[in-house]
Amino acid sequence: QMQLVESGGGLVQAGGSLRLSCVLSGGTFRMYTMGWFRQAVGKDREFVAGIGWVVFSKSSGRESYADSVKDRFTISRDDAKNTVYLQMNSLKPEDTAVYYCAATKNTRPSTLSYDYNYWGQGTQVTVSS
Repeated sequence: QMQLVESGGGLVQAGGSLRLSCVLSGGTFRMYTMGWFRQAVGKDREFVAGIGWVVFSKSSGRESYADSVKDRFTISRDDAKNTVYLQMNSLKPEDTAVYYCAATKNTRPSTLSYDYNYWGQGTQVTVSS
């Protein structure tokens, strides 16, 4: 049974950084596109970043970001460690949310949560002003 386990959340001041990790077990990690979503209290779950498992060309990367986090967050993956990371810099109070890791067999990241078949339990990120 495939499982995703996130870690790395916590409390940080505005302008600070955090790195989230998500480990996949029970599946072939290198064949999954991975995504990070977040859900703030009272809001819908939203796409944050995704990284595909196929590199199509040097000119078209396999990463995708929400506009709200572009240039601040970086997604990466280590297939040898079955792990996807989300480096979050210049954090803002509006980044406060539960962050979820998700996996899909699609070759490219999707911004739609229903395209992802597997989900982690989430990790809380709180940014104080």
